[in-house]
Amino acid sequence: MKTEIIINVASHESRIAILEDGNLVEILVERAEKERMVGDVYKGIVTAVLPGMQAAFVDIGQEKAAFLHVSDMPGSPGSMVELDTETLEDVDMQKNSRGRSFVPIEELLQKGQEIIVQIKKEPISTKGPRITAVPSLAGRFMVLVPDGDKIGVSRKINNWNEKRRLKDVTRRIKPDGFGLIVRTEGENKGDRELGRDLKDLLSTWKRIQRRAQKSSEPELLHKEMGMTSSLIRDLFTEDVHRLIVDSKHEYKQIQSYLKTTSPELRKCVEYHRDKRPLFDAFGIEQEIEKLSERKAWFKGGGYLVLDHTEALVAVDVNSGRNVGRNNQDETVLRTNVEAAKEVARQLRLRDMGGLIVIDFIDMNTVQDRRRVENEIKQAIRRDRSRIRYSDITEFGLMEMTRQRVRPSLLFTYSEPCPTCQGTGRVASRDTVVARIERWLKRSRAAALERRLTVQVHPDLGEYLLENRKERLKRIRKSTRVWLNVEADPDISGDEYRIFSRKRKIDVTNEVPA
Repeated sequence: MKTEIIINVASHESRIAILEDGNLVEILVERAEKERMVGDVYKGIVTAVLPGMQAAFVDIGQEKAAFLHVSDMPGSPGSMVELDTETLEDVDMQKNSRGRSFVPIEELLQKGQEIIVQIKKEPISTKGPRITAVPSLAGRFMVLVPDGDKIGVSRKINNWNEKRRLKDVTRRIKPDGFGLIVRTEGENKGDRELGRDLKDLLSTWKRIQRRAQKSSEPELLHKEMGMTSSLIRDLFTEDVHRLIVDSKHEYKQIQSYLKTTSPELRKCVEYHRDKRPLFDAFGIEQEIEKLSERKAWFKGGGYLVLDHTEALVAVDVNSGRNVGRNNQDETVLRTNVEAAKEVARQLRLRDMGGLIVIDFIDMNTVQDRRRVENEIKQAIRRDRSRIRYSDITEFGLMEMTRQRVRPSLLFTYSEPCPTCQGTGRVASRDTVVARIERWLKRSRAAALERRLTVQVHPDLGEYLLENRKERLKRIRKSTRVWLNVEADPDISGDEYRIFSRKRKIDVTNEVPA
């Protein structure tokens, strides 16, 4: 598979597109006023410990308190950091839903306690950031886990002899009191490269500790690399065919970084000199414009409808123009197989996370459902986020969870409509007319004057006055109010304002709703 990384740098935002065989599969956006937080290390102060939730809230100096769950504390099942024996002897261990023992959070934290934490999930909607009390620092080849002791090797390194070799090297260079994980890019690297990476990480951790000791307030201790730098560190490997960037400054920065870490990759980096905008040259801009649309078409003529709700993302598969020729079951299966591939692509492209429910077209046989499940399994392999999914039910539904680290691109490229408040719908004209009529009847009961003017959107004004003002006449007759209509383009389609012609003031709020 041919993979290309395209980097567009502008004064307001930086954008990174990842192409696989010429198809856009991932888009990353970073804006100056809203830099990414994942990986940032803070000094925090515990503001609340909640035994009932086995969680705590920590003030890190941001607008919203950060959320810390017991599973992100040292000693939790699967943590790279284990608690010492004395600590374990002094507390009553509890068990989680999987039967694994853990130390209750009330035994580990107390209100007012100072703690070093790291952002693992950015604020989303009304929720503050999620943090971990087991910080880790990522380098080009290794990940350093302070206060740990375990050694790990990336699962993507499949050669068992290489895994054993890397573990031996890591044991030789690992300092006491630290855990180490060898990243995929560490494959075939020796003591020199790994040791240099480790030295840089240890220097960063010492700097974090010094800042934490000097500070008595919640404070940012360490800022993770910017989006471009972290992507070069994490994704730019020998599997990438080329990287193209349109900023001379970024081009020089990338070349300088690779010179010390992976000099063999420098030849794959290109500077875009063409006058034509970089994203236009690769057809990426057109694809980005489609990201806020509900419909996503795929080659066979079918399409997906993607809707975000408070709790989940709903994906509906439709056959669209794909009506087939002879066999209906074959048409349905072909559409669902194509939809499975497109669902996986859209999840990455739009960076959708959390709970996802996919409604495939109903299939009559278990074999067909298993075929579609296998397509999903193959299609999500290249996704960097963790994904879990269920079997397709007899009703054609598949449930899926995708790791959510930051808000979906929908929230980057758009904001809720001020008129419909994000619902996508507004009150019909007849509904607004009925509301005005009810208001007028309540005003008569409240002994308000009878000569009023209603201001409405021009479309609604035209609707009221068409057909010889028949609608307006009926309202006047039923309410016994002499009502005039004025059009105001600044009023939204489902709103109205009522004015007293005698007092020349807005009386809309003088009558209770």
